[in-house]
Amino acid sequence: MSNSSFSNQDLTPSVLPSINTLQSQPLSSIYIKTSLKIDLITLVAILVGVTALYFQSIFVLNPEFKQALPFIGLATLMLGGLRVAIKFLANRRKTYALREQDLHFSSGLFFRKTVSQPISRIQHVELSRGPIDRKVGLAKLQVFSAGGSAHTFEIPGLSLVTAQQIRQHIVEHKDMLTNG
Repeated sequence: MSNSSFSNQDLTPSVLPSINTLQSQPLSSIYIKTSLKIDLITLVAILVGVTALYFQSIFVLNPEFKQALPFIGLATLMLGGLRVAIKFLANRRKTYALREQDLHFSSGLFFRKTVSQPISRIQHVELSRGPIDRKVGLAKLQVFSAGGSAHTFEIPGLSLVTAQQIRQHIVEHKDMLTNG
């Protein structure tokens, strides 16, 4: 066993690189705007439904239920508006970082979460695009690690070109890192 390159030296936290120094990239502004529009349209549709139910004359509503509908509408407006605002702010805080040997995704408004995946441990990576994503030129990147059928994490709101470039980088470099 001469010429072994095995090393297992002790490390202290002070010599480790900080995750706060990552050159994180925000998600596409198109994603943030599109997500906000979808949430607002959904909220307005629910409020229109509640209002239409209140003023409809097709069938008779229970008087107590009809009397409660304005309060239901107001509660829907308040809670839905709060949900839209929180989701908007949370989407603005989502970031990703790609380095030579790993990929990171951070999310969360109140409780921050960062998922890191070494490129050498990525089994495969997929681009996913729904109809709205295709319409606005966005894609989701789904990262799968070995041993699981579900994706390890997903980075939404990437421009199609960026998602394709990241995917290509991972596909080209994962084998080199494993074999190198």
